[in-house]
Amino acid sequence: MESGWKRKVVDYGNYAFRRIPYEEWGLKSVPPLSSRRRSEDIQGEGRGKVELCFPSSVIPPNKAEGILQTLATERQALHKKRLVWCIVGMPITIPFALIPIIPNLPFFYLVYRAWSHYRAIAGGKHVQWLLEHKLLRPSPSEKLDQLYALHAPPAEEPDKKERTLLTQKEVQTFSETLNMPALEVELERAIWQVEHAVQDPDSKSPPKEKSAGTAADKPGSTEPVEEKYKEKDQ
Repeated sequence: MESGWKRKVVDYGNYAFRRIPYEEWGLKSVPPLSSRRRSEDIQGEGRGKVELCFPSSVIPPNKAEGILQTLATERQALHKKRLVWCIVGMPITIPFALIPIIPNLPFFYLVYRAWSHYRAIAGGKHVQWLLEHKLLRPSPSEKLDQLYALHAPPAEEPDKKERTLLTQKEVQTFSETLNMPALEVELERAIWQVEHAVQDPDSKSPPKEKSAGTAADKPGSTEPVEEKYKEKDQ
């Protein structure tokens, strides 16, 4: 009996983690901007510019910084709102601690989500700061272009329906080629979310929190990136 509910807790926990938007995972992987780093970079004593790597076959070089700006800012209001609600909800979950044996899972979940939203906000602000102070150096990557080409549709076949740029089959190749083992989990989660959004864009219970834009606006979509950001440049 005890092992049964523990197994369910683990399963629900893994599913809850998988539902956290990949944009949030990406932003909170950016370290918060320290006062020391801020002053060093402004005075020219810092580590120099940060390299912004991207596949030029998917993202036009003149759009790369604009896309990063959107990713850093479009969810800031949502994260702030969710952070407040998590903090407000924490005291409400305290009575669950009175239940014997079972830990206060709602409280711990809200604590984690509050921390996650806070880190996403901090990461987004760091990215915005780098953009504002021209500390990013766009760097098209041939290696990324080659990786994305693995799942490119044949030229002779018209691609009429929306499809993902990556599938789970390419995940291991990506992480091994880039020598980034931690990337494997991030890609698997992001692809899972995008595939569900593309397959069922009108679902009332999407696999992740709703954010600005539609399924076609996500990085896993094949909608031309330049079309998506055309209006923002006008």
